[in-house]
Amino acid sequence: MSWSWSSPQADDALAASTGLGQGFPSQADAEAWLTENYDLLEDAGLDEVTLLQDGQVVYGPMSLHA
Repeated sequence: MSWSWSSPQADDALAASTGLGQGFPSQADAEAWLTENYDLLEDAGLDEVTLLQDGQVVYGPMSLHA
């Protein structure tokens, strides 16, 4: 299984530069990555993210704004 994050605001270049869309071996790894990169994603102009497992929505969209 592969876990990943997506955002409707992220084109391929933004996804590549932020690491959004990379695969993780577990949900915990994906969520830890989001915790570490939350500010980077928000600073890049993203408003929301969605967690995917093998391309299927697990949860989201989730706002990046408090």
